[in-house]
Amino acid sequence: MWLALFIALVAGVAMAFQGSLNSALAKITGLLQATLIVHFTATLVVALLLFFPLGGSHPGRIWHCPWYLWLGGLIGVIITYGVVASIPRVGVALATTAIIVGQVTAALVIDHFGFFGLDKIPFTWWKAAGLVLLATGARLMLN
Repeated sequence: MWLALFIALVAGVAMAFQGSLNSALAKITGLLQATLIVHFTATLVVALLLFFPLGGSHPGRIWHCPWYLWLGGLIGVIITYGVVASIPRVGVALATTAIIVGQVTAALVIDHFGFFGLDKIPFTWWKAAGLVLLATGARLMLN
């Protein structure tokens, strides 16, 4: 569990750097061009990584996935575009805070209902209190 939390922490740090880099790229190239560059370079990296068997890869199963599991790429474009568009206007800290509030809110709903075949993790009042505190902290960041 601690390793998974550490990996998530590293991903969060990487997201702040990525958003900053992508926003700087967009200032030079434009929003859509930066989004394209980000996803093109990501595709190249993943294509190279396919030569190394990582984490129980099962490429033959790709056609057996429900259609909605293919939406991750589309959502990735929305995320990248949204981050690139918001950071120059409100700053890295505030944009990241808003992103986290949105992520946690959506995650609580996904956990509670067990969407996409994931285990159901019930919503509790403690989680509601945590979300309120998180949103309050986000509001304090606006000042």
